[in-house]
Amino acid sequence: MAKSEPRERNYDNMVKMLEDLNRDLEKLLEEMEKLSVQATWMAYDMVVMRTNPDLANSMRRLEDAFLNCKEEMEKNWQEIHIQRL
Repeated sequence: MAKSEPRERNYDNMVKMLEDLNRDLEKLLEEMEKLSVQATWMAYDMVVMRTNPDLANSMRRLEDAFLNCKEEMEKNWQEIHIQRL
């Protein structure tokens, strides 16, 4: 009976290791899928911008407006946070 316990432990360890490996592989696959989608959208955006140069200028202005807005929101958030202290 003493010999069967180490085998059972080895089996349990192997099952646990395989479950962990499976979970890790699923996470990696999910990340790869996300990256593939991002790469596809980037390629699509490049094609659209090359066919319509005005769109690239509009996107730059939109990005600038977003960054300015974000900066103001962060400043306001910091001011509110300081006032609460």
